[in-house]
Amino acid sequence: MSTDRPTVDPRGPRFGAGITAVLLLVVIGLFLSGLGAAAFVLFVVITAVFAWGTIAGIQRHPYGLLFKRVIRPRLAPPTELEDATPPTFAQGVGLFVTLVGVILFLLGVTLALPIAAGFAFIAAFLNSVFGYCLGCQIYLLLVRAGILGRGTAARA
Repeated sequence: MSTDRPTVDPRGPRFGAGITAVLLLVVIGLFLSGLGAAAFVLFVVITAVFAWGTIAGIQRHPYGLLFKRVIRPRLAPPTELEDATPPTFAQGVGLFVTLVGVILFLLGVTLALPIAAGFAFIAAFLNSVFGYCLGCQIYLLLVRAGILGRGTAARA
């Protein structure tokens, strides 16, 4: 199967999801400990990392680059590569969830921060532990519904 779409080692996004899950737990812990300002700052950083992955693509995501340069050389080659489009779309879903949390928090809805962090944590946890990417599944549903197109990848 030949496509012009970039591919990624599927272990990379799972690695990044693990880092994200841990950081989101720290956000929730800080918030519950009464350190809302620190939780907010870390949550904004996580949101910026989601934006980076959404705009630059999963191949240039900071956690993906860390995986590619430090972790992957120590592992056996991947048995298969996957299309980078669904995980990049998933970064956009993460950006949406966290950005809504940031905006609502700034508007005075303080509980929006841990709630958004909780939803994002669930998605990151599912991806990192079980390899189930909710954002990727949303992408595939939108493709099947004809809302998003996959171009040549759909025909391959």
